[in-house]
Amino acid sequence: MAKDTGTTALWQPCYADLHIHIGRTSRGEAVKISGSRDLTFENIAREAAHRKGIQLLGVIDCHSPVVQRDIDELLENGTMAEIEGGGIAYQDTTILLGTEIELREPQMREFHMLAYFRDLSTMKSFTAWMTQYMKNVNLSSQRVYVPAKEMQAEIKARGGLIVPAHVFTPHKGIYGSTAPRMEEVLDTRLVDAIELGLSSDSSMASYIRELDQVPFLTNSDAHSLGKIGREYNELQLANASFDEFAKALQGKEGRRIAANYGLNPRLGKYHRTYCAACGSVMDEKDLSAERCPLCGSQKLVQGVLDRILAIADRDQPELPAGRPPYHYQVPLEFIPGLGKAKLRQLLDRFGKEMAVLHRTEEAQLAEVVGPVLAELIVAAREGKLVLSSGGGGTYGRVATDVQRN
Repeated sequence: MAKDTGTTALWQPCYADLHIHIGRTSRGEAVKISGSRDLTFENIAREAAHRKGIQLLGVIDCHSPVVQRDIDELLENGTMAEIEGGGIAYQDTTILLGTEIELREPQMREFHMLAYFRDLSTMKSFTAWMTQYMKNVNLSSQRVYVPAKEMQAEIKARGGLIVPAHVFTPHKGIYGSTAPRMEEVLDTRLVDAIELGLSSDSSMASYIRELDQVPFLTNSDAHSLGKIGREYNELQLANASFDEFAKALQGKEGRRIAANYGLNPRLGKYHRTYCAACGSVMDEKDLSAERCPLCGSQKLVQGVLDRILAIADRDQPELPAGRPPYHYQVPLEFIPGLGKAKLRQLLDRFGKEMAVLHRTEEAQLAEVVGPVLAELIVAAREGKLVLSSGGGGTYGRVATDVQRN
């Protein structure tokens, strides 16, 4: 996607994954402890540009001074360049500089929030302020000891964008962990979008009225290179940049979120309630169970679906007019029998994962991986795979069956 806002014609579809973590710096320093060691700033950009086909990338953990040192070096040696519309260009991919912050209000559990800034100097300014209120600024997703609304004010004072992260998950999602309503914690007028997370979709979120006017984003929250693009967004932009992304969130001047692509919620690892004692995931018939039907334990961790139904202020979901379509997509790594060797053959033939997932015809796929895998890939594209529900930190599974009409 071109970076020159003066010459690029409207409109170009732009695939965007806006939540990718840094695992280590180029020198091996830890940033996201649970992230892969090869998740460096440069490797992430290369994976998105060469293999995934993602044009707009949100790299989280750019608040870290050791990450900023890597970015400075890449800018200085010409591998990357800051662009006029905000962001950092690497070949045909633009990187937005982001951070994930942990906040906690009195008598409430903690939650995570994403923030994005237009350029590196602004991110460095935010880092300098935030360092006063946290224990280790070099690490990812650390607690910042300020009130949530004060944090919002600091982000907005620097022209930043605010997106509460994986909002329905029991692990530090603002709805799943903190409060039944976002307005109890944040100034919702300053929220630019929410991130649905891997176990919910637009329909599920539409049980809650206060979200009717809030844009939805679907991002991977990738902790390894292979997970980049697990969930993503299709944006309608003139070019890939911070300014264009901000306009898309606001629906300004024809820019918009055209579609969300995410896992079927049943594949998400926090979709259903599970038993922390024996690890079993509750079936549909056990929705209101107070004890585990297998071991009798009351140590149940509420899943995303069950949490949404518990806090819903509607009997049925109501999607507002203009809400972008949510397309269920199954990442190639979830396809049974599609190992690394066959995936490499697909990429060698068709270029990027986005091409395989969206555009390549079944007959062409079959020429590379055979008719069985080709049928599964197309069935994933059309939402016809048979799935089992995830829960308790374990992803759901894709069966080798295909739903027939």
